[in-house]
Amino acid sequence: QVQLVESGGGLVQPGGSLRLSCAASGFTSDYYAIGWFRQAPGKEREGVSCISSSDGKTYYADSVKGRFTSSRDNAKNTVYLQMNSLKPEDTAVYYCAASPTHTDITIVQPMCNNIEYDYWGQGTQVTVSS
Repeated sequence: QVQLVESGGGLVQPGGSLRLSCAASGFTSDYYAIGWFRQAPGKEREGVSCISSSDGKTYYADSVKGRFTSSRDNAKNTVYLQMNSLKPEDTAVYYCAASPTHTDITIVQPMCNNIEYDYWGQGTQVTVSS
């Protein structure tokens, strides 16, 4: 069955960096749309960054553009989220998610914004605080 396992969260000071990993099993990630989402206490879950499978392009939410970078290693079936210049408002539980949708970024972007993904990991806590 499809499994997604996030790791790499933790406590970091403002301005610091973290790299999250999402190890996928039960499917071949290069034919799935993969995304990173986050949910802060008292707030709705939001899309952070989503990668399309057919054209390899990545969508980023405005709040993280220029600071976060997603990448995928298909050989390892793993997706990464490099987070730089972290801010206290980035504090949240971060989730990776997957959908069996082999399509381009024009379809993936609204999927990301509308949280339309089928499979979810358990989440990893990221806390940005001094």
